[in-house]
Amino acid sequence: MTEGGKKAPVEGVTSTLTQVIAKVLLVPTLMIAVATLFKGYAQTGDGFSAGVIAALAIVLQYLAFGREVVERYLPVQGLGTLSWLGLLLALGVAAVGLFRGDALFTHYPAPGAEVIHIGTVEVITAVLFDVGIFLLVFGYAVGAVRIIAGVIQRQESGEPEEEAVYHDTEERLARREERA
Repeated sequence: MTEGGKKAPVEGVTSTLTQVIAKVLLVPTLMIAVATLFKGYAQTGDGFSAGVIAALAIVLQYLAFGREVVERYLPVQGLGTLSWLGLLLALGVAAVGLFRGDALFTHYPAPGAEVIHIGTVEVITAVLFDVGIFLLVFGYAVGAVRIIAGVIQRQESGEPEEEAVYHDTEERLARREERA
């Protein structure tokens, strides 16, 4: 408390308790996402729900630890590419039926046909479609949060707004030119 009965400003945005809870919840939340993904084609759940659950686990890390810590310890830099791969996978699986002369979104193997199993997971095109949707949702959500966190960080550091918005693009172009 300060003079006049007002509360003193908080030093950091998050407390130690928030950070501990975020650390403890990361792995179980990702495990629930994977379980939802692979159980979704047969029961309640799907790739979209699993992608949202996994993205929320990463968003919690951003909220608890900040951008620098999350990007140092978790592989979140390439998730934009991951979302594109997910989109291509989902569209490719959806189009398989067209190439075989069947309707769009026809899943294989057909009902009653022999199904390949990996453990308890049946390897059917519905599972591949759900994996594609998971990658799309997870990659997009975490990528969007990463971009927003970067813009906020640059604005707080006093960088002009135009430079803050285009900073990542300029860095990427410079890296591409260095590689070439």
